[in-house]
Parts: sequence; structure tokens; C-alpha cells
Amino acid sequence: MERRLCVLLALPPSATSSSLGRGLRRDLGAEGVELVVASDGIELLDVMRAGSANLLVLDMELPGPDPAVLLGAVHAESPPTPVITVVPRERRAGVLGLLRGDRDDFLIRPFAADELAARIRLRLRAAAGLPSPTVLGHGGLAVDVDAGQVFADGRRVSLSPTEYALLLALAERAGQVVTHDELSRRAWSEPVSANLVQVYVSYLRRKIGPERIRTVRGAGYQLDG
Repeated sequence: MERRLCVLLALPPSATSSSLGRGLRRDLGAEGVELVVASDGIELLDVMRAGSANLLVLDMELPGPDPAVLLGAVHAESPPTPVITVVPRERRAGVLGLLRGDRDDFLIRPFAADELAARIRLRLRAAAGLPSPTVLGHGGLAVDVDAGQVFADGRRVSLSPTEYALLLALAERAGQVVTHDELSRRAWSEPVSANLVQVYVSYLRRKIGPERIRTVRGAGYQLDG
């Protein structure tokens, strides 16, 4: 019999008993993913050492031992296990340096259950060497291509078709510069002025956060974390 995938949720008890926990059980449980809960660092280490977890969701404010120390212990004892960390915005910069870019991820609190579920699916598939689903994640931003939905820091964002086309073009090449011409083709299917692109990028910034899209003068725009 095939072993079910297991996700360890190392979250405060209030989170796992809330609508977040119920949403994860509904969405992932229906897909055959088992959810195991650890309410403190000691329980977390016990489950990880038992070798039953395929992925860890770690709240960086979990009660007990320093979560940064716990994260280091997980990396050392179970290198293949991907980790999704949950962080408040003010701690984001400090946590990023602890993550392995090819395996780990993070979410900024607050976030929706379906946003975390999408990240979990993405990391489980990557760890299994399966093709990536059509969810593009970068920092606290996620674009569900199949559903046409966008989440920024767990908050669902409503975009116009033009804004969505621009964001998709940027998300597909996150961290790289996308030229004005390419954005024109993707959003309007024809050349448009750089001023029009700039106007729509400004609309997009208002909705997903101005710090996420960087202007590269004379070249285009880049989606940053």
C-alpha cells in the first residue's frame, strides 16, 4: 500500500484549531495528505526524528526552543525535508538567511489557508521530483495560474485582466528583468508606450505592495521578494 504524504504543522495551538487548521484539513486531507500537529519545539523534533514527515511548516514564533535553532536542527538531521517558515513581516529579513533557496519557502503572517495549501503542494511535488504545478510563488506572493487567483501575504488580491497578465509575465521570470516590449506583448498583444506600461505597473504595485516590483531604469521591471 502506498504511504500517504505527511505534513508536520509546527504552529501555535490557536492556529491549528482555527479556520486555518480546518481549511488545511479540508483541502489537503481530500488529496490524501496526512497532517500532524506539533504545538511546541519538543514535539516537532520528536516527529522529525521519527522520519514520518515529508514536509515541515514551522512558525518562527513557536513556543519552546528558539525556532531558528530548531530550523538548523531539522536541516542537519533531515536534509531532504523541505521547510515552509511562517514569519511576521518584521522578522522576514532575518529568516531569509536561514532558508535553503532550492528547498525551503516562507510565508508572511497573516495568510489564507488556501495560500499555505498551495505552497505545501508546490514543495511536496518539488521534493518528489514531479513537474511543478501551475502555482508561481515568490516570497509572500503566489499566482495560481489554473484558478487565475493571486495572493499577497495570504491576502487574496483582485486584479484586472491587464494587471494579471503583467503580474504573470513578471512572476514567470521572478528575479529577472522583464522588458517593456515583452510586457507590452503579454498584456496588450501589441506594442504600447512605456508610459502606459508604467501606469499599469503602478496599479499593480498598489495591490500587491510597491516594494515587490522594482524599476530597472532603461530596461524594464523586476519582481523581487
